[in-house]
Formats: sequence, C-alpha cells, structure tokens
Amino acid sequence: MSAEENSSLAPEPQDPSEPATHSSEPQTGGGSGPEPILQEPTGGPRSSEWFPFEDYNVPWGWLDVVMIVPFAFAVIFVFALIIVGCEVALFHAPGSYIRAHLSFMLISAQILMEISLLGYLALQIRHRSNLPFWSTIGWHPLRPRNISRIGAYFGLIVGGVALALFVSLASAAFPPTHPLPIERIFQTRSLTLLFMVTAVVIAPVVEETVFRGYLYPVAARSFGIVGGIVFTGAVFGLLHGSQLWGGWWQIGLLVVVGIIFTYVRAITRTVLSSFLLHISYNSVQVIGVLVTMYGSRHILHVH
Repeated sequence: MSAEENSSLAPEPQDPSEPATHSSEPQTGGGSGPEPILQEPTGGPRSSEWFPFEDYNVPWGWLDVVMIVPFAFAVIFVFALIIVGCEVALFHAPGSYIRAHLSFMLISAQILMEISLLGYLALQIRHRSNLPFWSTIGWHPLRPRNISRIGAYFGLIVGGVALALFVSLASAAFPPTHPLPIERIFQTRSLTLLFMVTAVVIAPVVEETVFRGYLYPVAARSFGIVGGIVFTGAVFGLLHGSQLWGGWWQIGLLVVVGIIFTYVRAITRTVLSSFLLHISYNSVQVIGVLVTMYGSRHILHVH
C-alpha cells in the first residue's frame, strides 16, 4: 500500500474519555515519528501529579445546572398529584388513607422524578451536541494504571464500606439531640423496603450522574479542579440536609463524603468509580440503620 493510499484511510475513533493528542510533526505513512505530545486547552483547569488531564469543555453550563432545580420540583409535584389522583379516582381512597400513606406516595413520586431527570439530561445532551449520553456525562470504563481492573473495582467497593463504617462511628460520637426526619421512613415495612430500593439501586446512579457527571465538570471549569471537588461535594451534602435536619454534625459528615466521592471521580476521570463507592457506602448505611432501629432479630418483621 502506498503512502498516499495509507493517508487516505480514516483515523481510528478515539475514546471520548481520552484527551486528544497531537504530534509535533506531520504523520507519514510508514515512518515512526516522535511521541505524541499531550496538549491541554488554555484557560481551563490544568493537570497535576494528583489530577490527570481531563477536558471539561462539556456542552452545558451553569444555566443548565440551575434549571435542574425547577425541573425536579415541577416533575415531582406533577407525579405526586397523579399518584394521589389515581388513588382517589380509581380506588376511592379516603382522606385518612392518603394522609397515612403520603410519605410512601411522595417517595414514589421522587423515584419517578429521578428517572425522568436522567431522561431530561439525555435528551438535552443529544439535542444540543448529538453526542452519546453516558460517555459524554462521564461514565467511562475504569482504566487503572498500576493494578488490574478487577482489583480496582474491589478496592472501590471496599473503600465505600470502610467510608460508611467510619462515618457511622463518627456520627455515633456526636449523636443528634432529637430524632432526624429520615428516621420516620423506617416506621413501616413498605416505606423501609421502598427506601432500601431507592438508596441502593436508584440513588447512586442518578446522584452520581447529576453531581459527579453533570455538575462537577462545570464547577471544575469555573473554580479549578480542587474548587470544583469541594463545591460539588458541599452541594451534594447540603442537598441531603432535609433528611438530616437538626443533625448538623451528620450533615457535615455527608459533605465530607460528597467531597471524597468527587475526588475519586476526578483522579480516575470516570463517574463509575464514584458510583462504586456510593453504592457500597449506601448499602452499608442501610444495613446499619436497620440493625440500629430494629435489631438483627427483627429486621425481617418490620411492621
């Protein structure tokens, strides 16, 4: 094959998680040119020995991030009205039944809202940039440098377990002076099971996509990598404050957890790593809360 024919071939597609490389000399058909030089865009966060280079020029900005809030409130309100309306119209549920099961209905509406939020972000990214949703928002395969991929997965899961145990011990050292709002969820079997499904299956996917995938790149682009990590972690912890209202030490611990999640996402350049931390962390927390509130002999007999 001649040099002209070889140069007419289309280049291999590049992994979107990898930065673009540029050679200092033109490529030739069969020559072995100099090593590619990694060039970082000017004006954005720069890499260091702690944080590898990542392109934060995502096709969304602060206005898009802020618009998530009214979208979420509007959607959860609509779903709550639909659920309550169906109970009344189809099953003729009295007002006393609605009040008794309002928490269950609101959590159900929240689950539907979170799923809708993923759809909203996917449509926005597709419409605006015609890019694939999951890879554009930061869900890339984990590519560890010094250990195997399975070892990295295992280490992240163990890290989430260790973090949950540490937070539980730190929280027990300074317990809240009165019951927290989240404890009301565990009063009935249906709410307990729904909370477990939400915390272990749904919340890690949605929250990691929104905070570490959607918010963090914009924050890192504006405040630098370290500032973006701290800002994203703080927002993550404070937005969970309604569940822990009155437990200020517990809210502070959750801010620290959010910062750790974001730091791991930054150094690995993938939301998958913080997701593995998150799902193992939440699993241990759910088990711990159930054991604390009901005792190991009564977990399966919640009523």
